[in-house]
Amino acid sequence: MSNNDIAGAEQAARLMQLLHRQDIHDCLLGFSRAMDRFDRDLFLASFHPDAIISAGEFVGGPVELYDWASAMHEVGQSATQHNLLNHTCDIDGDVAHTETYYLFVGRNRDDSNWIAGGRYIDRFERRNNEWKIAFRSNAIEWSGMAPTLPIPFADVVDLHLNGSPSRSKDDPSYLRPLLNQRELNVPK
Repeated sequence: MSNNDIAGAEQAARLMQLLHRQDIHDCLLGFSRAMDRFDRDLFLASFHPDAIISAGEFVGGPVELYDWASAMHEVGQSATQHNLLNHTCDIDGDVAHTETYYLFVGRNRDDSNWIAGGRYIDRFERRNNEWKIAFRSNAIEWSGMAPTLPIPFADVVDLHLNGSPSRSKDDPSYLRPLLNQRELNVPK
């Protein structure tokens, strides 16, 4: 085998590794979006059906987790954001172990703001050529309350003509094609 053949094979293996990492990261992003938009189908697509999730007092499967977590967020918050931060991913064949730092922010029903941070520690498995979570341990490491301030630009009359934020598939992020419906305006 020539040096070019070896370099080409190493590059192909590295590219495949990057593609696997991207599929895993896309799965994590889908989970976060699904929680914030109450998108049950997208949420369940992040997990293998026989996955086990350990999160706070909850230990169980993906269907039960969605029902428990979405009800908890619906009762407790009017808006949530599950932000993903640092991410490590160790892939060994069809199994990957990941650690993903997260920052959770929720606008509570009483207009206070709850913020918490931790890590999703996941075991992914590739089955039928799809990476999904097979086991998740949620390590919640801190939480607190953030000061409440008015939501910026709430008094702009046509603010939501391009869509109103929604915890459903009515959210503007689901609109296709996404088009501007507002009048052009450059504040002075």
